[in-house]
Amino acid sequence: MPHLDELYRSARRMLADPVRAQDLVQEVYLRAWRSFHTFDGGNCRAWLFKILMNCVHDERNRVRKAPVVWESEEILDRQEAPPPVRVELADKEILTALDDLPEPYRDVVLLADVQEFSYKEIAAMLDIRMGTVMSRLSRGRAALRERLADQAGEYGIGSQAQGGPQA
Repeated sequence: MPHLDELYRSARRMLADPVRAQDLVQEVYLRAWRSFHTFDGGNCRAWLFKILMNCVHDERNRVRKAPVVWESEEILDRQEAPPPVRVELADKEILTALDDLPEPYRDVVLLADVQEFSYKEIAAMLDIRMGTVMSRLSRGRAALRERLADQAGEYGIGSQAQGGPQA
Protein backbone atom coordinates (compact mmCIF):
# COMPACT_ATOMS: atom_id res chain seq x y z
CA MET A 1 0.00 0.00 0.00
CA PRO A 2 1.80 3.09 -1.20
CA HIS A 3 2.10 6.14 1.05
CA LEU A 4 0.65 4.32 4.08
CA ASP A 5 3.09 5.85 6.59
CA GLU A 6 2.62 9.38 5.27
CA LEU A 7 -1.16 9.07 5.35
CA TYR A 8 -1.10 7.68 8.88
CA ARG A 9 1.22 10.41 10.19
CA SER A 10 -0.96 13.10 8.65
CA ALA A 11 -4.18 11.54 9.91
CA ARG A 12 -2.72 11.18 13.39
CA ARG A 13 -1.65 14.81 13.44
CA MET A 14 -5.03 16.01 12.18
CA LEU A 15 -7.10 13.88 14.56
CA ALA A 16 -4.71 13.71 17.54
CA ASP A 17 -5.74 10.10 18.13
CA PRO A 18 -3.67 7.15 16.89
CA VAL A 19 -6.57 4.67 16.92
CA ARG A 20 -8.91 6.95 14.99
CA ALA A 21 -6.05 7.71 12.59
CA GLN A 22 -5.52 3.99 11.91
CA ASP A 23 -9.22 3.52 11.26
CA LEU A 24 -9.26 6.54 9.01
CA VAL A 25 -6.32 5.33 6.91
CA GLN A 26 -8.08 2.00 6.48
CA GLU A 27 -11.11 3.93 5.30
CA VAL A 28 -8.90 5.84 2.83
CA TYR A 29 -7.66 2.64 1.24
CA LEU A 30 -11.15 1.15 1.22
CA ARG A 31 -12.51 4.22 -0.58
CA ALA A 32 -9.54 4.19 -2.95
CA TRP A 33 -10.17 0.52 -3.77
CA ARG A 34 -13.87 1.13 -4.34
CA SER A 35 -13.28 4.14 -6.57
CA PHE A 36 -10.09 3.03 -8.31
CA HIS A 37 -11.95 3.14 -11.62
CA THR A 38 -12.09 6.96 -11.22
CA PHE A 39 -8.30 7.28 -10.80
CA ASP A 40 -6.94 8.97 -13.92
CA GLY A 41 -3.41 7.59 -13.59
CA GLY A 42 -1.98 10.91 -12.37
CA ASN A 43 -0.43 11.59 -8.99
CA CYS A 44 -1.42 8.63 -6.78
CA ARG A 45 -0.11 10.32 -3.63
CA ALA A 46 -2.20 13.45 -4.21
CA TRP A 47 -5.25 11.30 -5.02
CA LEU A 48 -4.87 9.35 -1.75
CA PHE A 49 -4.39 12.57 0.23
CA LYS A 50 -7.55 13.99 -1.37
CA ILE A 51 -9.41 10.92 -0.13
CA LEU A 52 -7.76 11.35 3.28
CA MET A 53 -8.91 14.95 3.52
CA ASN A 54 -12.47 13.90 2.65
CA CYS A 55 -12.32 11.20 5.35
CA VAL A 56 -10.94 13.68 7.90
CA HIS A 57 -13.72 16.11 7.03
CA ASP A 58 -16.34 13.37 7.45
CA GLU A 59 -14.80 12.26 10.77
CA ARG A 60 -14.73 15.80 12.13
CA ASN A 61 -18.38 16.27 11.19
CA ARG A 62 -19.27 12.99 12.89
CA VAL A 63 -17.46 14.05 16.07
CA ARG A 64 -19.06 17.50 16.06
CA LYS A 65 -22.52 15.96 15.83
CA ALA A 66 -21.84 13.49 18.66
CA PRO A 67 -23.41 14.34 22.01
CA VAL A 68 -21.12 15.99 24.55
CA VAL A 69 -20.53 14.03 27.75
CA TRP A 70 -19.20 16.05 30.65
CA GLU A 71 -16.68 14.52 33.02
CA SER A 72 -17.61 14.42 36.66
CA GLU A 73 -15.71 16.46 39.24
CA GLU A 74 -14.36 13.23 40.75
CA ILE A 75 -12.68 12.25 37.48
CA LEU A 76 -11.26 15.73 37.05
CA ASP A 77 -9.89 15.71 40.60
CA ARG A 78 -7.99 12.47 39.90
CA GLN A 79 -6.24 13.95 36.88
CA GLU A 80 -2.57 14.70 37.34
CA ALA A 81 -1.16 18.14 36.68
CA PRO A 82 0.70 18.44 33.38
CA PRO A 83 4.49 18.18 33.57
CA PRO A 84 6.48 21.44 33.82
CA VAL A 85 7.36 23.13 30.55
CA ARG A 86 10.94 22.61 29.44
CA VAL A 87 13.12 25.52 28.41
CA GLU A 88 14.38 23.94 25.18
CA LEU A 89 12.42 23.88 21.96
CA ALA A 90 11.52 20.27 21.21
CA ASP A 91 9.63 18.43 18.51
CA LYS A 92 6.84 17.89 21.02
CA GLU A 93 6.41 21.65 21.50
CA ILE A 94 6.31 22.20 17.77
CA LEU A 95 3.76 19.43 17.33
CA THR A 96 1.67 20.80 20.19
CA ALA A 97 1.71 24.25 18.60
CA LEU A 98 0.66 22.65 15.32
CA ASP A 99 -2.15 20.77 17.07
CA ASP A 100 -3.41 24.01 18.59
CA LEU A 101 -3.89 25.66 15.20
CA PRO A 102 -7.48 25.92 13.98
CA GLU A 103 -8.29 22.94 11.72
CA PRO A 104 -8.34 24.79 8.38
CA TYR A 105 -4.89 26.31 9.01
CA ARG A 106 -3.45 23.09 10.44
CA ASP A 107 -4.58 21.04 7.44
CA VAL A 108 -3.00 23.43 4.95
CA VAL A 109 0.25 23.76 6.94
CA LEU A 110 0.53 19.97 7.19
CA LEU A 111 -0.10 19.44 3.49
CA ALA A 112 2.24 22.24 2.39
CA ASP A 113 5.09 22.17 4.89
CA VAL A 114 5.12 18.55 6.03
CA GLN A 115 3.83 16.65 3.00
CA GLU A 116 5.23 19.22 0.52
CA PHE A 117 2.22 19.38 -1.79
CA SER A 118 1.92 22.33 -4.16
CA TYR A 119 -0.70 25.02 -3.61
CA LYS A 120 -2.58 23.69 -6.62
CA GLU A 121 -2.63 20.14 -5.26
CA ILE A 122 -3.77 21.34 -1.82
CA ALA A 123 -6.53 23.42 -3.38
CA ALA A 124 -7.76 20.36 -5.28
CA MET A 125 -7.57 18.12 -2.18
CA LEU A 126 -9.48 20.52 0.04
CA ASP A 127 -11.76 21.79 -2.72
CA ILE A 128 -10.88 25.42 -2.06
CA ARG A 129 -9.32 28.20 -4.15
CA MET A 130 -5.57 28.52 -4.41
CA GLY A 131 -5.77 32.00 -2.86
CA THR A 132 -7.50 30.48 0.15
CA VAL A 133 -4.68 27.93 0.44
CA MET A 134 -2.09 30.72 0.41
CA SER A 135 -4.06 32.77 2.95
CA ARG A 136 -4.55 29.85 5.35
CA LEU A 137 -0.91 28.83 4.99
CA SER A 138 0.26 32.38 5.73
CA ARG A 139 -2.01 32.69 8.76
CA GLY A 140 -1.11 29.23 10.03
CA ARG A 141 2.61 29.92 9.75
CA ALA A 142 2.18 33.29 11.46
CA ALA A 143 0.31 31.65 14.34
CA LEU A 144 3.08 29.06 14.69
CA ARG A 145 5.76 31.77 14.68
CA GLU A 146 3.89 33.68 17.36
CA ARG A 147 3.27 30.59 19.46
CA LEU A 148 6.90 29.44 19.29
CA ALA A 149 8.59 32.86 19.41
CA ASP A 150 9.62 32.70 23.07
CA GLN A 151 11.17 29.25 22.74
CA ALA A 152 12.92 30.17 19.48
CA GLY A 153 14.18 33.45 20.97
CA GLU A 154 16.03 31.53 23.66
CA TYR A 155 18.11 30.01 20.86
CA GLY A 156 18.58 33.28 18.98
CA ILE A 157 16.19 32.19 16.24
CA GLY A 158 14.14 34.99 14.76
CA SER A 159 15.82 37.88 16.57
CA GLN A 160 17.34 39.29 13.38
CA ALA A 161 14.17 38.77 11.37
CA GLN A 162 12.13 40.54 14.05
CA GLY A 163 14.50 43.49 14.14
CA GLY A 164 15.25 42.85 17.80
CA PRO A 165 18.61 42.60 19.51
CA GLN A 166 20.87 39.76 18.53
CA ALA A 167 21.67 37.01 20.99
